Amino acid sequence: MRIGELSRRSGVPVPTIKYYLREGLLAAGELTSPNQAHYGPGHERRLRLIRALLDVGGLSLAAIGEVLQAMDDPGRPVHKVLGAAADRVTPTGGETAGPELEDAREEVAELLRRRGWQADARGSAAESLAGVLCALRRAGHGGYIDLLDVYADAAEPVARADLDYVQRRVAREDLVESVVVGTVLGEAMFGALRRLAHVDVSYRRFESPEYLSGPVEPVEPRGSGGSGGGEVGPAGD
Repeated sequence: MRIGELSRRSGVPVPTIKYYLREGLLAAGELTSPNQAHYGPGHERRLRLIRALLDVGGLSLAAIGEVLQAMDDPGRPVHKVLGAAADRVTPTGGETAGPELEDAREEVAELLRRRGWQADARGSAAESLAGVLCALRRAGHGGYIDLLDVYADAAEPVARADLDYVQRRVAREDLVESVVVGTVLGEAMFGALRRLAHVDVSYRRFESPEYLSGPVEPVEPRGSGGSGGGEVGPAGD
């Protein structure tokens, strides 16, 4: 197909496609004449991936370029491709070095040891988590740190489901693409589901008819006294 048809099928404007070609995000088409190129299904698929990572995953074009480079490297193990994608999703550098950050890093390292997770205690995800713990304390909400294992318990089955999906792929291209999609778009999906769950739980706790009606208080008989227990009659003249 020519670039116009590629644009129609992918939904990406022609000038944007040309920009991706110049930046190396999209492979060049097969030249059919000095100023015409033919594009195939692989180009359409790559365009859809780029737009998903950009529009939904929130990655910058520079980050997308690095992820695509990792995907296209046949010598890079799938585990390393996952790491490259995770590094681009994970924000770092929000907290300055100091005793508080070092304490948070040790807490993250202890979490990894306690749960037996095979992850780098100084990797980008661990550094991001340490920064979050530090920020929670500074904001006066260090109690959230007591929920670390609750969060980890929720994260483990999601991670297993992600990798179960990946392992069903046979061709390397499909496999590495599913790793990237699961890492970047899965992050967005999990965040959206968590927000939906927040809305539901919040309603059930604070807005449901049962909550709004309040607890039913036992009503004492009219005229019941205090500790004396006797009825108090009307005052005489």
